[in-house]
Amino acid sequence: MALMIGEECIACDACVSDCPNDAINGGDPIYIINPNLCTEYMGAYDEPQCASICPVDCIFQDPDYEETHEELLAKYHRLHPD
Repeated sequence: MALMIGEECIACDACVSDCPNDAINGGDPIYIINPNLCTEYMGAYDEPQCASICPVDCIFQDPDYEETHEELLAKYHRLHPD
């Protein structure tokens, strides 16, 4: 699953720089996660850094984008071929 940011987002920028895929962008009024770029940090870290750093705990799995660990890892390798 890709992650998503809930309405509780305070647009604090804490999550933006931690994303290895540049999947998090400013929205209006909250940040958004591009599901085509989100790998839930699979391939980069053991757990989603954006969710662990979020001061209001508003980042969670997006039920509209279900993917297996294998699919997320394959997406990560497509985004980072080296």
